[in-house]
Amino acid sequence: MIELQNINKYYNPGTVNEVCLFHNFNLTVREGEFVSVVGSNGSGKTSLLNIICGSIPIDLGKIKISGVDITNMPEFMRQKRIGRVYQNPSMGTCPTMTILENMSLADNKGRTFNLTRGTNKKRVEYYRDCLRSLNLGLEDKLNVPVGSLSGGQRQAMALLMATMTPIEFLILDEHTAALDPKTAELIMRLTDQVVKEKGLTTIMVTHNLRYAVEYGNRLIMMHQGEVVIDKTGEDKNATEIDAILDKFNEISIECGN
Repeated sequence: MIELQNINKYYNPGTVNEVCLFHNFNLTVREGEFVSVVGSNGSGKTSLLNIICGSIPIDLGKIKISGVDITNMPEFMRQKRIGRVYQNPSMGTCPTMTILENMSLADNKGRTFNLTRGTNKKRVEYYRDCLRSLNLGLEDKLNVPVGSLSGGQRQAMALLMATMTPIEFLILDEHTAALDPKTAELIMRLTDQVVKEKGLTTIMVTHNLRYAVEYGNRLIMMHQGEVVIDKTGEDKNATEIDAILDKFNEISIECGN
């Protein structure tokens, strides 16, 4: 379970450009939930993910994972329990390294390498099996640099690599936004498969309203650092895209857009 308690976050504090994004913000994501988060630009979606992952600090409040206060825990330590896939496929992989080297790097996340070989040959067949599950033929390209792969192939690898080690939470930061429609559909199906097979608590930020409605068991809409829609269970299943779009339009009119 992830708990954000009375979170306050200011950008550019003490300047004429000071902005208060979150004021006494609270959110609880229960174990096993797959939460889709939508909202306009500047609503706080990505900042929410960055706060959970430790990429940006908060000014006040507490962040808890499974009851443990991680507010002051550095980002690299949180990554032992959290996997993250970014919007840009290149951010989840190392382009100059081979597929095999990338897989080995992900396999050893959180461990010390010491003065040993970076790639364990005994794990090669395991990596092949993992890649085979993607149905992209990558299991036969272990010595190919990742930078030569398509964006969809790299994003599929990033998803796989983020979930190779035992994690509890998966953070998806608009991970299909940079992909063409066909590839985005593939990545979403893979995402749903991985989340269900591994039983991961997941938060997915997306601008694709159809994905937000079709995937997951909870839907949240954010606006100016607040949750304005929160639907779970049957209420979420009954939600239609037009209802979410109507709320977007309502907010847009209120803001004078």
